[in-house]
Amino acid sequence: MADKITVETLVNASVETVWHHWTTPESIEKWNHASDDWHCPFAANSLVVGGRFVYTMASTDGAMSFDFEGVYTEIRLNEKIKYLIIDGREVEITFTSVGEKTKVTEVFDPENVHPAALQQAGWQSILDNFKKVAEE
Repeated sequence: MADKITVETLVNASVETVWHHWTTPESIEKWNHASDDWHCPFAANSLVVGGRFVYTMASTDGAMSFDFEGVYTEIRLNEKIKYLIIDGREVEITFTSVGEKTKVTEVFDPENVHPAALQQAGWQSILDNFKKVAEE
């Protein structure tokens, strides 16, 4: 398998606020898209080890949609989330206090269809959207 990919951002908010926005379905629906022509019309999240999440990713014109889903394997409140995407790839997100800000780092196994640079750009774009929502 290819090397893991890392994306990160520094959010001007407390780790508690960042965690809330990362894990609350109503907030996830606001930030979980890579570009303005996509959106996340549905999010369900059972944030416990063994719990599942499903986020519907859809083009705003209704032409395409898919469910992004996985199962949580590790949760440390306000610190770390690990999960397996339904296809078996692993994702780890860490939340680190940096003064009054929070560094969010996502490390994930790439899929083998799209180039790594494209995947990194897409996940970074979603993370950039997250930062905007979390700082509102």
